[in-house]
Amino acid sequence: MPDVTLVLASASPARLATLRSAGVEPVVRVSDVDEPGAVAAAEQEHGTLAAEDVTLLLARAKAEDVVASLEESGEDLQVELVLGCDSMLELDGEVHGKPADAAEAVERWRRMRGRSGVLHTGHWLVDLRDTGDGGTGGQLGGTASTTVHFADLSDAEIDDYVATGEPLRVAGAFTLDGLGGPYVAGIEGDPGTVVGVSLPLLRELVGELGLAWHDLRTR
Repeated sequence: MPDVTLVLASASPARLATLRSAGVEPVVRVSDVDEPGAVAAAEQEHGTLAAEDVTLLLARAKAEDVVASLEESGEDLQVELVLGCDSMLELDGEVHGKPADAAEAVERWRRMRGRSGVLHTGHWLVDLRDTGDGGTGGQLGGTASTTVHFADLSDAEIDDYVATGEPLRVAGAFTLDGLGGPYVAGIEGDPGTVVGVSLPLLRELVGELGLAWHDLRTR
């Protein structure tokens, strides 16, 4: 058993698989955040947000929503850390999450092909440990960014990929670790950022809370 229980505030299979591949078996609790509403409210107060700030804002909203849900439910679950994540693609200064429909996915891929974008993933960590167990009661976060170079796909390749349905389920309308892998010509940075959770960044955040990465690992 790990020394610290991590709750992943995300329904993303890719994030879960990435953590599991690193030896961490999180408890999954999906947040219920109105993402467009949260961004609109923040931009009304602070003005237009940069792409990396949008992902950090939503990662925080997801983590805090799950914390509130756990507290309200009274669920008998020993939770030490809650992790929220959010990913978006920045292309031509515009921020893109999941496409609304197949037509939008096709249009986006026709813009992306043969070009490069930046995939931002925000991470927000909430420390729920008791102070007697070293808990800080704190929250902290960070954003990892990775440049993605897209292959120059034909219209037929785009149509076929979108028809699989995968681009509709993921930020940026592509995956690195799934059916979209052949259409990514290369990346500059941490591949985990593109998949949905940067393990090096998460390790740093965990360390800032006074924990070691192996405290989260299943033994």
